[in-house]
Order: sequence, then C-alpha cells, then structure tokens
Amino acid sequence: MTTELRVLDATEWDDWYGVLELAFGGVPESDEERKLWKDLTEPERSIGAWEGDRCVGTAGAFTFRLTVPGGAAVPAAGVTMVGVAGTHRRRGILTSMMRRQLDDVRAWGEPVAVLTASEPEIYGRFGYAVAAYSARATIDTTRVRLTVPEGTDEVALRYASPAEALDACEAVYARLVPGRPGMLERRPGWERLALLDPPGDREGASPRQCVLAERGGEVVGYARYAIKPEWSFNGSDGSVVLHQLAGLDPAAEAALWRFLCAVDLTSRVRIHDRPADDAWQHLVSDLRRCELTLRDGLYVRLVDVGAALEARTYQSPVDVVFEVEDAFCPWNTGRWRLSGDAKGASCVRTEDAPDLALSVRELGAVYLGGNSLVSLAAAGRVRELRAGALAEASVAFGSPVAPWLPHGF
Repeated sequence: MTTELRVLDATEWDDWYGVLELAFGGVPESDEERKLWKDLTEPERSIGAWEGDRCVGTAGAFTFRLTVPGGAAVPAAGVTMVGVAGTHRRRGILTSMMRRQLDDVRAWGEPVAVLTASEPEIYGRFGYAVAAYSARATIDTTRVRLTVPEGTDEVALRYASPAEALDACEAVYARLVPGRPGMLERRPGWERLALLDPPGDREGASPRQCVLAERGGEVVGYARYAIKPEWSFNGSDGSVVLHQLAGLDPAAEAALWRFLCAVDLTSRVRIHDRPADDAWQHLVSDLRRCELTLRDGLYVRLVDVGAALEARTYQSPVDVVFEVEDAFCPWNTGRWRLSGDAKGASCVRTEDAPDLALSVRELGAVYLGGNSLVSLAAAGRVRELRAGALAEASVAFGSPVAPWLPHGF
C-alpha cells in the first residue's frame, strides 16, 4: 500500500500524536502534557504520513523567532514531533517528511530550522548540526562554597507560587532573550511550558517551587526548582533539582544560586540544562566538586544561506567567499560572498574564487557562535583555499556569550 503525506487535520491530532508516542516508547503522557502539546501544535505546519486511514509517520514545526549574534530575532521553524511507526521504518518515510518540511520552511520564508535531537546521528544527513550546548552539573553543597559579587545582599528573596509569579518571570525572561543567541521569543501559550509539572516526571521530588529575587520592589530574577528528600544512616541527604533560573544582573543571579545551595536538609544542587558559560562556574570554590558535563543542545539548519547569514552580525569585519555544498537543499549549493561586521552584513551569490569550502552543516554549526570554523577545519570539515581566510571568518563568527536553548520543544 502506498504512503501519502498530507497536512494535519486538527481532528486527526489524537491518532497522529499516538504514532509519535509509540515511536518514543509507548509510555502515555499525562493529560496535562497532552493538552499542552495539542494546544501548541500548529496543524498547518504539521504533516503526517498516512497509509490509507492509518497514520504511520509524524513531523511538525513551531513558529519561532530565534536570537542570533547581534541580538536580532530571526524567523525559525522549530522542528518537532518527528516519528515513524516501528512497522514502517526503512521505507524512506522520514526522508520524505524531511524533504517536504524543508521545502515548506523555505516557502514560509524562514531562513533557519532548529531542533533538539533524540538521536543526533539521524539529522546530520538532512543538514542539521549541533550549534549550542547544554551544561549539566551536580554541585556538592557540603564541600563547595560560593563567593558572590557586591550587591548580592541587597537582593531580597521571597517564595511565590509558580502560577502567581508567571507573569513576573516571563517579563524577566523576555528582557534576557536578545542577549544570548539560541534563546527563543516566547509566543502566546508557551509560558505554560514552565508550569508543566506532571507527578509522573518528578522521580520522588516535590511539586515545582518558585523563589523571586527583588530589588526596590522590582522582580529582577527567579528560580524554579523542586526538592527531592533523601535520607541515609548519617541523616539528611536531599537534592535541589533546578528547573529554571534567570537574573537580570550578576547580584540577582548570585542571590538565587546562594539560596539554592543553602536549602535545609539538602546536600547538592542538580543542574540539568544551563548555558555552557554559566556564571555559577565562577562563583563556586571547587569546580571539580560540581561534576560538570556538556551535551549537545540545539541543532541548526540553514534553509536559506544568504538570508540566514545576513540576519546576524559579526564580531569583527569579514569579507569571505564560501563554496557551499548542500545535497539535500541544492538551492544553497554554490558560492556565497559574506561581507559584514558588528553593524550588519550582506551575503550574495558570486562567481569570485572561493576562500573556504564547507557544507551547509558547518555553517549551521557556527551560526550561533558556539563552534569555531578553526576547530571544524582541524577535523577536516572545512578547507581553507585562501591563506588567512579561516582565522578571519572564525573570529568573525564568534559570540561573546555561548548560545543556549532555554527549553525544549
């Protein structure tokens, strides 16, 4: 029987989403989770692979605006809910959905597509590359002390229910979005993600709690977290499980970290997703006692090379011709001249001799400033064709802060 790709009809959502749940192990989500994702799904941007009246594959996209170096918010497709029924693997269904989706993203005028990968190896062949990393750590608060900046004692903290504090927290988040590549402007409805707290996902921890940081009556930061009580023969050995933390200045952030590291009856703070250059690493007395690790976070795919490279700015002046290879989106293949600086950029087709040769994946990897072209060249993934071009472009593509995706999708 042949398989047909078609745009999702909202009335088919339950069948469509059920295929996705099976592809990810078949463990049913809570009613709260399913309702949130149903409400956030954009049917007109979602496709299903159907065999007769049976759905066998899913792929969706959210409408996002992504912060890029320089602070601009660039239209981006947030690729999501990708799955193929186990009974229909290795039939080309995933490839056909990725093909259709990238064609659609191009037609929508979005120069960039982004995703988080359950299996990173899958998406490389479609032109995606890891562009931002996520830091994980466990701070041993019995052995580690914090040195906080001046002004920390002037920050007042108070408990607030996560729901009642939501608007204040969202206002803090919105002010931080332009300052870090990889962050997403929150569209209506997405603020609910911060309140999602199904009991089945808590692993023995408390319901989510919230503390606000205030100065002069203004909310300048917040932390959302849970407490996981644990006891040993020697006494209390609980954990603080951090979900989100944000501060508008160093003192506000430090006040929140100091609070989390001093919660009664706990011995550690578990951090699951923070920027690679997060400031807490410079507050602690012993980083070795924090079990710091990095993992891949946000994956980027340039759908329109010219528009994507023009949308961001560059740390230093750059004038370089790229020879780009893009087998999956051949409209990007060819030579592109990028000229730019901290004020803006242009990227246009050219017949000039190339300075650097690379694939669209390498451009995606460096797009947010989280990887360097020099490093990719050392791995044999970028070829320098004009002496000096590699260092020039590598410095220009950098970012003063590490890119970071603050939440999944």
